[in-house]
Amino acid sequence: MAKSDSEAREKVIAIADRLFSERGYKAVMLTEIAAEVGVRHPSLYHHFPKGKEQLYVEVMERNLKHHQLGLEQSITGAQPEIRSQLLAAAEWFLSQPPMDLMRLIHSDMPAINPAAAKRLVDLSYVALMLPIKTILEEAVRRGEIAESRLDVLAGSIVGMIEQLYAVPRASHSDRLEMAHFLINSLLNGLYKR
Repeated sequence: MAKSDSEAREKVIAIADRLFSERGYKAVMLTEIAAEVGVRHPSLYHHFPKGKEQLYVEVMERNLKHHQLGLEQSITGAQPEIRSQLLAAAEWFLSQPPMDLMRLIHSDMPAINPAAAKRLVDLSYVALMLPIKTILEEAVRRGEIAESRLDVLAGSIVGMIEQLYAVPRASHSDRLEMAHFLINSLLNGLYKR
């Protein structure tokens, strides 16, 4: 593939990423992507012969792998204790554009081929939930927390942090402060001592 061909493909991916992130799979048309790229709609099939779904799946796979790598690096760079690692994970999530997991699962996945949807759901688990579950498993092993339903807890933590993007007019620092409050409340408990 020629360098200019590769650059054109990356431009398509970048624009598609932004549009899919903003509006979801069903609301984005290939004609819109082509218009923003500055090419005719049929030209996109040169890079993505199977069309919009192929483009969407590639964009999501890249996003999820990016999140997995970033989460793992953030967690590894934190102190080896649950609070530091969860706060590092929250900081990573909030430093990135939102994934909008609810739309991903309930709207985007039903609109694509079931095999591709399963692959993305499985990758979502590995990229987003598993790093958090690993923090919890290691905290159990160190005796920091009691063993519990770690999959449920990991999913709840990711969802809790992800939903901070829905807070109107919140800045990045506001969201980060809310994430710290929520994680500290989770770890400290809400009961009066």
